[in-house]
Amino acid sequence: MQIGFKPERQLSRCGSDPRNWYAVFTVPQNEKSVARHLRLRQVEHFLPTYEETRTWKNRQRVKVVLPLFPTYVFARISLAERARVLAAPGVLRIVGTSREPIPLPDEEIEFLRSAKTEPYRELIVGQRVRVRSGVMRGVEGVLVRKNNSSRFVITLELINQHAAVELSAVELEPLVA
Repeated sequence: MQIGFKPERQLSRCGSDPRNWYAVFTVPQNEKSVARHLRLRQVEHFLPTYEETRTWKNRQRVKVVLPLFPTYVFARISLAERARVLAAPGVLRIVGTSREPIPLPDEEIEFLRSAKTEPYRELIVGQRVRVRSGVMRGVEGVLVRKNNSSRFVITLELINQHAAVELSAVELEPLVA
């Protein structure tokens, strides 16, 4: 996976009001649209993304760019600029308390900008998983044990038989229900 970041730096139009980073909660799958609207409103924002290869039903492999944090875009604004962000289509709210948004430390945003990151997908015992690589690539089954390597059970549904295989966790990916 490759990671891409789309920071947008614009000058603030506010005077002495300090600008901080805030997490902006969006409508699902509208992160890129919200980022585009924030850019048009000249709001400094940041949408961390990563690239993933997906295989469609016709076995065509396509690289897609996905948000690292689904339903979130980060905006650097002053409290006076909140209305410009909230007016953007697809924005539900700015994360915080019922009284005011809670700012994020600048260091966290800078770390996200500089680090090569990808989503963390924890494997849970009992979860359906798929083999990502190797001879068994594409085979689906259930994770039955986790230790240094994962015990993976596959089921051949046609004949209703099971087999257990030891695989490393990096070879498995969780299946989203």
